[in-house]
Amino acid sequence: MDDVLEEEYPTPSGSPSSLRGAPTSRKAASIRTLGRTSAADGSTSARRTSSNSSSALPSTPRGEGGKSPRVAGTLQRIRSSPRLPHDNDVEAAPSTMLYWSKAPVFGVIPMRTMRAHTVTLVDTTAWLFGGCDDKECSRDIFCFDTETMQWSRPETMGDMPPPSRAHTATLVDRKIVIYGGGQGSTYYDSVYILDTITRRWTRPVVSGPKPPPRRAHTGVLYHGKIYMFGGGNGMTALNDVWTLDVSNMSKLRWEELQTIGRKPSHRGYHTANLIGNIMIVVGGSDGKDCFNDIWCLNLDTLRWTKLIVETPHRRLSHTSTQVGSYLFIVGGHDGTRYRPDLLLFNLVSLAFEPRNTLGRAPTARGYHVTLQADSRLFLFGGFNGSTPFDEVHILDLAAAAYLPQVTHFDIQLPE
Repeated sequence: MDDVLEEEYPTPSGSPSSLRGAPTSRKAASIRTLGRTSAADGSTSARRTSSNSSSALPSTPRGEGGKSPRVAGTLQRIRSSPRLPHDNDVEAAPSTMLYWSKAPVFGVIPMRTMRAHTVTLVDTTAWLFGGCDDKECSRDIFCFDTETMQWSRPETMGDMPPPSRAHTATLVDRKIVIYGGGQGSTYYDSVYILDTITRRWTRPVVSGPKPPPRRAHTGVLYHGKIYMFGGGNGMTALNDVWTLDVSNMSKLRWEELQTIGRKPSHRGYHTANLIGNIMIVVGGSDGKDCFNDIWCLNLDTLRWTKLIVETPHRRLSHTSTQVGSYLFIVGGHDGTRYRPDLLLFNLVSLAFEPRNTLGRAPTARGYHVTLQADSRLFLFGGFNGSTPFDEVHILDLAAAAYLPQVTHFDIQLPE
């Protein structure tokens, strides 16, 4: 059977439809604390906020008559403009709106491989692994400095993963845990770990029963365990939940979880975000239909809850990034075409909110990656059905700087 979640063949056309069932009453969520930007609860990733600093030019010796000698060339240009040479095309962002721009990248740029890849933020460095272009998958790894916009290709050693796409990459301390993925008709069930300090790959032995091979699944880290959901194995889409215990990196262990309540339908190319103790799953596809539903799994009770959302949006191969008390959902496919939209889902009211942006927004695409670094949302690559992209886009959040500062709030689920 063909791959039911093959991104070359997105789901068939279908008009959006409302979720079934009458809305269930719920209590209003409350915001408890406003604080500084931090990682989501349960995440062990480190985030370093850089302090802006400015340095004055060295003083110029006085010439005869107390006059300063004329400064020519590079120094004069630096005085007249603080931009780096590769920043010439950058425009100033308006102060009242979220603003898109294309990042002025330089260095060793990964060319046309950023499709169904992963990008993992460690401090201010984004580590890209795998993905594919229009011909084959890759196992290359690149680093992107989110402060200088420079790409580099680090030297790694050890037991590297094979070329892969649609795998998961989860940060545990300063190690990146790769699971699943595949290329062509091959699906993986293996685990690889990259130590970003030593830059060494390892393939650990994992105890316990193995989950079936898969790709297009999701994984979130909570209390020392990576919770994997869904994906596809080439014959069918999946809706099972597994944990990989990474609390002791020398003794990894798999376990299949038995959840409570009605489950989401089988799906892949969905998104999953960890909000406190809740894993929120948005959209996805089973290879036939593109879904518009949103599900929550309480990772303490293992109970599934389906949210009743007004004006839901069908999406697969999109991204969903938590920014304070919102999910920023970018792009994806709606069952008919690729989308360029930015959707904001309010985690307090559990509703979508319209939000306009300015600047040069990315074109319609899916299979990209987004991540937040300080007050910017970075978008890497993607695919529009014919062309894989290699550029990086930035959404400046400075105009809504309060958003990332909401770090503690309650999600009140329907009873």
